[in-house]
Amino acid sequence: MARVSQEHLDARRRQILDGAARCFARNGFHATSMQDVLKEVDLSAGAVYRYFKGKDELIAAIANEVLSEVREAFEEATRHSPPPPPDLLVGRVLGRVLGIWASLSDDDGPVLPQLIMQVWAETVRNRELAAVLNEGYAAVRQGWVSAVRAYQEAGMMRSDVPADDVARTMIAAVQGFIAQQSLFGPVPVEVLQNGLRALMSMGEPQPGPAADHSSVNLLETRSN
Repeated sequence: MARVSQEHLDARRRQILDGAARCFARNGFHATSMQDVLKEVDLSAGAVYRYFKGKDELIAAIANEVLSEVREAFEEATRHSPPPPPDLLVGRVLGRVLGIWASLSDDDGPVLPQLIMQVWAETVRNRELAAVLNEGYAAVRQGWVSAVRAYQEAGMMRSDVPADDVARTMIAAVQGFIAQQSLFGPVPVEVLQNGLRALMSMGEPQPGPAADHSSVNLLETRSN
């Protein structure tokens, strides 16, 4: 019997994961059966079960891949100290991860945002998947903590705010952006970058026509 190359095995595994990802994103995890996956990838049950025992293993493998890509992208982007500012850092990491999965799409567009939402929902029920997600979240959060401390040491960011608070906030912003993509459709990463850049630019209120007008209105309200 001819020996199957590792390249062939990897390609077959990729084919199965991509097909399962499309099914989960399109129909939801619980509404998708293994028969649906078999039909999507056009393979026999034996060929698929050689790699994965069932849906739980499939979604865990997908979650691990996405989290690994996030960690690798983050490590690459924070190789220098201090790292790029938060808006650029988010753009590089999120842009790379979304770009890797850009070729995997369905009739409604890219599947990654919908897929991530399915993974989040499944962690409520699946303890093993929750453990995978918690480990990945902890790694990304620690990466952000290190980046924030580098910003603070370089004088780029206030030092009186705990680094972990900033890390959690940045992760929450990215999670919210992904949720918006899933619910309302694709949005360029530049939208999130622009919003972060605007928030980062805030300073003390400056005197001007708008400020003076607001002050007059406030005085009139108080006098009345």
